[in-house]
Amino acid sequence: MLWAMIGGGAFVSALLILYATANSVMAAAFAAAIVTAGTLMIVFRRLYPPADVQAGGIDWSLTREAADNDGAAIAITDRAGRLVCANNLYGEWFQGFATPPSLPIGQGGVTQLTAAGREAWRDGLGSVDLIEANGARLAARVIRSGRAEDHLLWRFTRHRTLDLRAEARRLIEGDGGDRLGEAGIMVALVGGEGRVRTANRAFIVRAAGRPDAAIEGRDFVTMLTSDREGVLRFAEEGPKGNPLRLMQMPLEAGMIESPTLIFLIDDDAAQPERFAGKSGTGRHLQTLLSMLPLGLALTDRDGRFLFINEAFARAATIEPGTMPVYPGDLVVREDKAAVADTVRRFGTGQQALSGDIAVRLRANPEEPVALTIAGARGLGEAAVLLSLKDTSEESKLKRQAEQATKMQAVGQLAGGVAHDFNNILTAIIGHCDLMLMRHAPGDSDYDDIQQIRSNSNRAASLTRQLLAFSRQQTLRPQILQLPDVISEVSNLLKRLLGETVVLEVSHGRDLGAVRADPGQLEQVIVNLAVNARDAMQGRGGGTVTIQTFAVPASEVRQMGSELLPIVDYTALSISDTGSGIPPEILPKIFEPFFTTKEVGKGTGLGLSTVYGIVKQSGGFIFADSKPGEGTRFTIYLPVHHVDPAVETVKPTKLKQGELWGSGTILLVEDEDMVRAVAERALTRHGYTVLTASNGEDALEVLNSGAAIDMLISDVVMPTMDGPTMVRIARKTWPDLPILFMSGYAEEQLRKSIDLDRVAFLPKPFSVQQLAEAARSVMEAK
Repeated sequence: MLWAMIGGGAFVSALLILYATANSVMAAAFAAAIVTAGTLMIVFRRLYPPADVQAGGIDWSLTREAADNDGAAIAITDRAGRLVCANNLYGEWFQGFATPPSLPIGQGGVTQLTAAGREAWRDGLGSVDLIEANGARLAARVIRSGRAEDHLLWRFTRHRTLDLRAEARRLIEGDGGDRLGEAGIMVALVGGEGRVRTANRAFIVRAAGRPDAAIEGRDFVTMLTSDREGVLRFAEEGPKGNPLRLMQMPLEAGMIESPTLIFLIDDDAAQPERFAGKSGTGRHLQTLLSMLPLGLALTDRDGRFLFINEAFARAATIEPGTMPVYPGDLVVREDKAAVADTVRRFGTGQQALSGDIAVRLRANPEEPVALTIAGARGLGEAAVLLSLKDTSEESKLKRQAEQATKMQAVGQLAGGVAHDFNNILTAIIGHCDLMLMRHAPGDSDYDDIQQIRSNSNRAASLTRQLLAFSRQQTLRPQILQLPDVISEVSNLLKRLLGETVVLEVSHGRDLGAVRADPGQLEQVIVNLAVNARDAMQGRGGGTVTIQTFAVPASEVRQMGSELLPIVDYTALSISDTGSGIPPEILPKIFEPFFTTKEVGKGTGLGLSTVYGIVKQSGGFIFADSKPGEGTRFTIYLPVHHVDPAVETVKPTKLKQGELWGSGTILLVEDEDMVRAVAERALTRHGYTVLTASNGEDALEVLNSGAAIDMLISDVVMPTMDGPTMVRIARKTWPDLPILFMSGYAEEQLRKSIDLDRVAFLPKPFSVQQLAEAARSVMEAK
């Protein structure tokens, strides 16, 4: 087209020149010049085409393709096979940033990688299931990418394998090996060098002639013999021994010297030479595969299942009575092609030994599992052996461990925050008490001080919630009956539940006494009842049922619970007729700060606090719920057997006039505000108070010769803590009364305290509580 335009233009121009000048030579020369100039322009354009603006820009599609492969070694090559870029992990796995496919992976690996590259140029995608590089086992995936599709993206990931060594040795050497022998199955584990590593008793007796023979380390091949027809027999039994059928399963995919699990069964004339059709296997082999604890299945050369044992069906979540046709029927759609192709290659003998691939099962697509595939020879129609490991229990334990770690970390944080907050509240409450001593009711400041003190007590209850959640609160357990606790709190519950909610209470017979903190137990009942009320608000009301009943050890044994120790329990259940809890939320309800309530209507600490109180009291709590049918919380508290010879005396509360005392007290506290308020409180109650800010200063005061009648000390202090200071002081003053105070729970500090004849006062405390504790310790001298 372009040449025609140039020629036409030259011809028209020549005619115009000829008409104007009547000179044919000039017209011909002008036409020739136009043709020459056009030719030069065409040649120049072809030699130097215009730059493609898009080709010179950043190829974002290629960049995204590389960025989406976290944890993989990535390299990009262009059409000429040159390495364009690679990530750091690629440089670590292939030193020197070698250009794929010429990598240090052996000639076989280079050949497979080259074929995958050609397949990617042709079809857009190529892959290699297993290659070895510097002792690591890798899988490769090659993708044609880029805006002009003129680059290859090479992605290398670690190959996940199923290690069967421990399982095989445990099976052979344990009771499983004996049961296999009783079924007529002889099994041996043979190393890559061809020597026996272990075998079951049936194999040892047949191969060595006696059960106590030392067989480990012997050459496996020399223990067998074959005749002209290729029939295998034990060399020990000679030519008249029973014919044997052998099946082997390598334990490491792609390894030439892999340990191999070898099974031998008697090949008598009654056993068919081939599998009995597509749906059955030989009797002995069926018995073998059914008894193994590993998930095993067999397919024919076309990839159709011949046999599946129970372990495989359980791991693949195959429903009883159903039989999938192909292995691809068990996996998600994205993995069907990979599974079918791998089974076909092993079935036709294209792939040697065995290999494994990571697949996602249709029954559980979130968690990949390892599917091991090996070629089966000499088994008639069976051509491929599949192995699938059930990892559901391992995944469950992993999630539980992660949850426990998270709860422990949050608990430590909550305990630390509560400790510091308790010091602040101790100072606020103490100063309020001191101010109230100077202001009588009716004074202008009296109500304001009471309001500050009331809000401080509310904040103290919040810290108790944090400590309860982290199981670090100070409990004051008593021997009590659950009906008595419920009776004390029932009036409060009726007011909290409102008029639309009916409260029903029933108690069982023969209830055993429990040992718990009544105040904390009341908090548990109130929290659960309020949650039940909120669950029924959308239904216009309902019924909350509180029940107590005895659960003897015999019933606990019948329950078969793995969590409940087999002892006698007194149980408390609180149920409602609300909307219930969805199954996906039920496992999370005891987690801290988890709530389904609207913003501002729930902190997420209610049920976590309940859980902490119950567990710290030595009990257990379970939740059962069905959507639309309500929720039931059941608390199991172990029965406390009271010794009749021990008489329990309830402490009597001292009156204000009985709190005055005398004597010298050494007060040790690192927090200035707490030390100041405690000093003023003790001084106002008649004591002489000496103070120290740490353990070293306190020991100096004791060694100064001052007559100290009692030592009050914080537990956790910098440089030297309270228990260490007391141990040193007790060497010189063994009868010195000790009162420890701390924002941490007494139960958490008992291991570090570990001292006799010491009292404990939890923070925050009021002036009266400090005076009562000091008076009690002084009177007990």
